[in-house]
Amino acid sequence: MNQFSPREDRTDLHELILQYENLKNGRSASFLEEESFERIIDYFEDKEDMKEALEACELGLSIFTFSASLMIKKANILLEVRQYHAALRILEKAETMDGISADLCLLKTEAYLALDRQEDAIRFLNDALPQFEGEERVELLFELCDVYDDYEEFDKVFDVLAMILSEDPLNEEALYKICFWTDFTGRNEASIKIHQQIIDEYPYCELAWFNLGAAYQGLKLYEKAIDAYMYCTAIDEKFDYAYRNMGDAYIRLRNYKEAIEMLEKVLELSRPEEVIHDAIGYCYDKLKQWAQARFHYRKASHLNPSESKFFYKIACTYHNEGRFDASEKQLEQALKMNPEHADYNLAMGLTMAEKNKFSDSLPYLLKVIRSRPKNSKGWIALIDTYMAIEDWDKAEEAALMAYVQNNKKTVFLFKLVAVHFLSGKMKEALVQLETAMLLDAKMYKKLTDWCPQILQHPGAMAIISRFRKKRL
Repeated sequence: MNQFSPREDRTDLHELILQYENLKNGRSASFLEEESFERIIDYFEDKEDMKEALEACELGLSIFTFSASLMIKKANILLEVRQYHAALRILEKAETMDGISADLCLLKTEAYLALDRQEDAIRFLNDALPQFEGEERVELLFELCDVYDDYEEFDKVFDVLAMILSEDPLNEEALYKICFWTDFTGRNEASIKIHQQIIDEYPYCELAWFNLGAAYQGLKLYEKAIDAYMYCTAIDEKFDYAYRNMGDAYIRLRNYKEAIEMLEKVLELSRPEEVIHDAIGYCYDKLKQWAQARFHYRKASHLNPSESKFFYKIACTYHNEGRFDASEKQLEQALKMNPEHADYNLAMGLTMAEKNKFSDSLPYLLKVIRSRPKNSKGWIALIDTYMAIEDWDKAEEAALMAYVQNNKKTVFLFKLVAVHFLSGKMKEALVQLETAMLLDAKMYKKLTDWCPQILQHPGAMAIISRFRKKRL
C-alpha cells in the first residue's frame, strides 16, 4: 500500500520533473535513480508527449547504459511513433542484456507484426512460451491468438484457446472466446470434449455448461443442448444467454410453448430486444395465436420503427384471421418502406384477391414475378387472378411461362389443365392432363381443389383413374 497521499505523489513527481529538467539542461549535478527515469517517462507518455518521453529515455540510458527496463520503455515509445525497425533493434539488445520477459515478448511481437513479419512473430512467441508459466504464459498465449486471428488462421486461434483452457480451465476470457470460435470454425466436437473435461473437474462452471450447450446446438443436437443450458441456469439463474439459446433450441424442435417460456425469461433478465419479441411472435404464429403474435411483433416494431418486416408480419396475422382490411393497412406501411419487396407485394396481391379486387391485385403480383421469376407462389397467385377475372389467354400464357421459369414444375401443368378445362378447351385439357399425370400422379388432388368440376368429366376421370391404378 502506498504510504503517501495522491497529493504527496504529485508533489514528488513535480520535484522529479524539475530535477530532470535541471539535469537535462546541465544546471544540476543531482542524481536520478533508474526508477525515477521510468516515472518521468511514464509522465510524458501520459501527456502524449512522445518526443519528450524519448529524450528522457535517451538521457536515462546514457546514465544506466545496461538497463533493460529503460530499453523496453524506449522500444514502446518507438513503436508508438512507428519507428519499428529501431524498436526491434533495441528490444533485441534488451534481450541480450537481461533475458526475455513478458513485456519484451509483447512488444517484439508488435514490432514483427508492424513490419509484416507474421511468421517471425509466431516463431518467436512459440519459442518463448516454454520459458513462462502462470499468468505470463497465459498472456502470451492470448497474444498468439490475436496474431493468428489477424492473419486469418482461425483454426489455430481455436487450438491456442484450447491450450489456455488446459492450463487455466476457469479462465473467463478464454471461455467466452472459445464459444465464439467454436461457432466460427465449426469445431463443435472438439469443443464438446474440452468442456466435458472442464465440467468433470469443475462441475459448477456455468460458462463451461453454456459452451457445451452451444457446441451441441452447433451439431443440431438440440435436446442435449437444452440439458446443458438447464445445468447452466441451475448454477446461475440469471444467465440470460442460456435462456436465449434454449429458446432457439426449442423453436428448432418445434416446441413453441417451451420456447416462449424461455424467451420471456430473457425479457425479464435483460433489456427488451426486437429479436426476442420477433421470436416470441413467431412462436405464437406457429401456435395460431394471432393476437399474441401481433402483440410481440408490435413490441419489436416499437423497438425498431424503421424495420418494415414487422408491419408485414402483423399483416399476416390479420390475413390469417380473415381481417383483410386491417391486413391491407399494415401492408401499405410495409410497402411504403420497401416497395420492391417480393413477399410484401405477394401478400398485398393475395389480400386484394381475397377482397375480390382482382384488377388491383394484378400490379402487385406482376411485380413479384418480375423480381422473382422462380417464385412459384407468385405465379400461382397470378394465374388464379387471371382465372378469377376469366382472362383465359393471360392465364394460359402465365401457366406456360411459369412452367418454363420454374424448371418445369409439374404443378404448372396441372394449372394449365385447369385453365383449359374452365375455358372450354376440353381436348387440350385432356392432353395436358395425360402428360401431367405421367409426371406426378399424386398432384391430381390439387387439380380437383382448383377445378372440382373435372370430377364430373368422364374422360378426365378415366385418365386419373388409370394412373392411380398404376401407382397402386
